Amino acid sequence: MEPVGLYRSFNSYLREIFGCRVQKISVDAGLTCPNRDGTLSYGGCIYCNQRGSGTGAFERALSIREQLEMGKARLAKRYKAKKFIAYFQSFSNTYGPLATLKLFYEEALSVSDIVGLSLGTRPDCAPDEVLDYLKELSREHLIWVEYGLQSSNDATLIRINRGHTVEAFLDAVSRSRARNLPICVHIILGLPGESREDMLETARFLACQDIQAVKIHLLYVILGTPLEEWYRTGGFQCLSLDEYISIVAEFLSLLPSRFIIQRLTGDPHPRELAAPAWALEKQRNLRAIHDHMRNHGLYQGKFYRRFQGLRPILARSQIDTRTGVG
Repeated sequence: MEPVGLYRSFNSYLREIFGCRVQKISVDAGLTCPNRDGTLSYGGCIYCNQRGSGTGAFERALSIREQLEMGKARLAKRYKAKKFIAYFQSFSNTYGPLATLKLFYEEALSVSDIVGLSLGTRPDCAPDEVLDYLKELSREHLIWVEYGLQSSNDATLIRINRGHTVEAFLDAVSRSRARNLPICVHIILGLPGESREDMLETARFLACQDIQAVKIHLLYVILGTPLEEWYRTGGFQCLSLDEYISIVAEFLSLLPSRFIIQRLTGDPHPRELAAPAWALEKQRNLRAIHDHMRNHGLYQGKFYRRFQGLRPILARSQIDTRTGVG
């Protein structure tokens, strides 16, 4: 059920454009990440699993087309969806030779009822030649670039072995928007060392940027990751459900109402999850967030007016953390 009046959902945005239910289909192209292939590091971010949060379909030798056809059949039955977006999810999907990326993108767009692409990637994996090509595709298709920022605090990015800076994110946003590409930003709540105020500071930071959508994720612990070791040895504690609900609600209230909210929490695989157990109950958690917002009179943009008029690009160090003003 759509959360009417609470925030601008991705489903309602897509229905406005296409006039029908549109669903994303996760695609695994077998790409990698500079934080794993040795360019920056071999370990990846502390929370990332061996599949890069993807489906593992590439390892099962499924082509892009096969993955999409299977996804279409499943989602058409479940949601009555009529059109679809190919979501290149695993690892960094603008990282690789342009010729290779073109083959993947064009194979996806050749599948019937695929109306666009959404490309999950890193802000340090957005070369101009790839962005130029995406601009070409965007003349006839809906093309979204999804940048994983995770936090607006460089100290946090170092702590989680992210391998890029906030400045790299700002640069990627600037160059992407110069080509009129819509941007969705991924952030994670509950990162090690971050207080509630740190998380809300990321909301204030995003509110000042020329972006079009936000995905909010819970930091959950996946088996076999460095974060699991931190968790087992007492070096990391997960947010409680009540904490997460409260932070998400306030986070949304700080974002402008024009932002599209693509996600409010994640989808851990039951066999991979170490903690917290409540993360598996996605629908219950979403209802709890909606109820909390209604009960406390919160909605997307409620407190955004305090930040209107700020410069569109502000580095974290330029913002007064008490007032939000640079």
